[in-house]
Amino acid sequence: MRSGVSPSPIEVLVIEDDAGDILLMKQSFAGQPVPISMHVALDGKQAIEILERGFKPDVVILDLNLPKVSGLRFLQGYRPEAPVVVFTSSSNPHDRERALELGAKEYIEKPMDLNEYTRVVPQIVRRWAA
Repeated sequence: MRSGVSPSPIEVLVIEDDAGDILLMKQSFAGQPVPISMHVALDGKQAIEILERGFKPDVVILDLNLPKVSGLRFLQGYRPEAPVVVFTSSSNPHDRERALELGAKEYIEKPMDLNEYTRVVPQIVRRWAA
């Protein structure tokens, strides 16, 4: 890489309806060595619309508890080319099993600890956007 040339940002589609989680993710991405461009869908329906308009993310971070179209219904009806990581507060083993059956690459329960949360989110992106 030539000096003075910034690397292309990693394109992340975050499908999340909780404003607090969206803000935490945005803060988690700030200051990363490779820039991360975050696009937000507030529900599964909006996510499908964004993807159908031609947006090609490098990774999708998906909550399961969403209005309109749930995370599991999103996975059931739409298969993005990018890896999908479920990042949810659900500890239900059935949700985990079903999400992985439907193609999610990883299932991560949201940490309750703020420092852990802001550490885990960039790790997801680095691991799956490569």
